[in-house]
Parts: sequence; C-alpha cells; structure tokens
Amino acid sequence: MSIRDALRIPAREITDEAVYRDRRRLLQALALGPALGLSGCADADPPPPPKVTITPEQARRGFRTDETLTRYEDVTSYNNFYEFGTGKTDPSRAPKTLRTRPWSVQVGGECAKPGTLDLDDLLKGLTPEERVYRLRCVEGWSMVIPWTGVPLADVLKRFEPNAKAKYVAFTTLADPQQMPGIAYRSIEWPYKEGLRIDEAMHPLAFLATGLYGKPLPQQNGAPLRLVVPWKYGFKSIKSIVEIRFVERMPETAWHELQPHEYGFFSNVNPAVDHPRWSQKTERRISGTASKLFAERIPTLPFNGYAAQVASLYAGMDLKKWF
Repeated sequence: MSIRDALRIPAREITDEAVYRDRRRLLQALALGPALGLSGCADADPPPPPKVTITPEQARRGFRTDETLTRYEDVTSYNNFYEFGTGKTDPSRAPKTLRTRPWSVQVGGECAKPGTLDLDDLLKGLTPEERVYRLRCVEGWSMVIPWTGVPLADVLKRFEPNAKAKYVAFTTLADPQQMPGIAYRSIEWPYKEGLRIDEAMHPLAFLATGLYGKPLPQQNGAPLRLVVPWKYGFKSIKSIVEIRFVERMPETAWHELQPHEYGFFSNVNPAVDHPRWSQKTERRISGTASKLFAERIPTLPFNGYAAQVASLYAGMDLKKWF
C-alpha cells in the first residue's frame, strides 16, 4: 500500500483548510458564539509554578522505551510543517530549498549574556546522545523516534537568564524563497512557540539535530528543532532562528489563530478533548510496510511521562490551562 493510499483520514480529524486560510471569518464566527476563556493568552496569569526538582535518574528513565520504533521512511514522509505545505506528505515532497549551513540562532531578552548560538559550535561543544521519545501530535497520531540532540537547559544556561525570565519564546525562520508555504497565510508567520522557563529547563526538553543517527531532514525541522515529548507536537517548533527570555507569557502561533482550541501549555491530556474531536485515543504510526496506521491506542497523560513532569503542574487546573 502506498502512503498516499493509506492517508484516508476521517474528515472529523482534519481541520478544514478554509478555516486555516480565513482567520478573519473564524474570529467573526467565534464572536457570535458563547464566550470562551482564552487560556494561556498573554493577558492571563496562570498560577506560579511549584518548586520541583528531578533527579538525573528520573530523567534517564524517560529516555527509555521498548516500543517499536517508527520506520525512518514514515518519520520522514508524514509530517506537519506548514512552511512547506499543509498536507501531511507536502513537506517531504517539497523541493529541498532550505539552506541549513551556516545556521545561527539569535538569543536575547531577559538574560545577562545575549548573543548568537552557532549550530556548528553547538555540535562541537556538546556531545549528542541518542534518545528515544514517543512524540504525539494533536491530530491523534504518534511516532516513536530515536532522536539525536542536546539538552535545551544546557544551551539556555549559557546565556544566563535573569530573575525576570519567566518564559522562553521561540521563532521559526520565515523566508518565502526557502519555504514556499509562507506564500499562503495559513497562520501568522513567522511560526512562534513558547515554554515556561521551568519546562524549558526540564531534562526531557531538548534541541534535536538529527534522527536515526542522521542529520534532520528538511521536512522534520532541519537543522535545529525543539522536542518537548510530553506536549502535543505543534509545541516542538522547527527550524529555530530566535530564542528570547521574556517575563510575560508569549503569544504562540496556533493559540493566536484558534485560542479556543489550542492553549499555551498544550500538555497531552486525554481528559481534555479538542472542540472537534476526542483526544482519548491516538493512532500510532504502525512501523510496518503493510500499513501506515496501527489500531488506535489510549492516549496517556503527559504522553506517558507523568512520572517525570506531572509535578511541574501541581495545583494547576489542567482543563482551564490546557
């Protein structure tokens, strides 16, 4: 079976492309409906994070799994990367126009040592480790991928964030010459994401530079992307060019477009349904040549990493702060 034949996904699980492309009409429709709290927006104040610590051994347990790895062919051909197209196969079929060398990331904001993060210097200075994560996305599909990368905390500490740095904001490259999808206003470019500072400093959050022992392909977020395995996949921003330490909760791409559907925290939570579909189960990419999807399986709180990360959200209403 070809991948194209396998991608016959129920309509209820696919956001209508017209919704993506007509943001004004969407917002007008929302204004006519019941008032909804905009959880996670910059004007709201979630409770302060609890003071928690995690031991290196607790973190290492999160890097281990005996689950079947998703095939490299599937990991690199079924992707969300709107800068190269809105279809799941569009990013892998797009011309390889992204220039990944040289590549640098501007780092600034509330820190003592703002500056530039050079990708080649990063790879020289830190020894990448191969780690296995289960990455689930909001559409309800998931993969098991052996990522290569470096801990995000190790990188951020170089710039010495100060006491005002409550959040970390990330920005993707937005170059229409390198990224043909930028020509379509599916979202407000550039793509933006953010984490609370304690989330960013957690050992399970890391910057990925490769998968399956190879450099990241363009469609997977080359040359540098974030991976936050206990959150839905859209939080793991790709092709990063800017990192800023900020005091207030930053606006993020999907929350800016559809705030009633995509909250700032975006933790994997089967108890909180997307307004248009259930998130109680997910479709695992099967890892076989015979079919793309395996049977649906239960979605686990925090994507199965509750032992490592649930304490970050002690005392928070996770249905309000979704």
